[in-house]
Amino acid sequence: MVAVIGASAFSVVIVLSVLIICGLPLGELTMGGQYKVFPKKLRFVLMAQLILQILFVVIILQMGGFIPLWFSYDVTKIICIIMAVYLSLNTIMNLISKSKKEKYIMTPLSLISAICFWITAL
Repeated sequence: MVAVIGASAFSVVIVLSVLIICGLPLGELTMGGQYKVFPKKLRFVLMAQLILQILFVVIILQMGGFIPLWFSYDVTKIICIIMAVYLSLNTIMNLISKSKKEKYIMTPLSLISAICFWITAL
């Protein structure tokens, strides 16, 4: 069940990423609120990141036993731990962001996801 909660929280981030890629004025939710609307060049970077985000949702669901493994159990666990570390650091960065929107919206999503990745991985 923890894996589903983590996948759900992380999926909200994916939806926000898609909306930012589409040009909606949600850029204040990321990168310290530097851009209200993301420049087109950065949207391409977000598209690559989006592919990884989807992969990580699959990884936590695999680790939680909800979908079959694509990789060995050990590789899936290592990826899950790496993602947990990344999300833990991301939570800290969101927390110290200049952007209030990033701080109050993205920090909880990142924290919930990090906790769920840690619990699922360990």
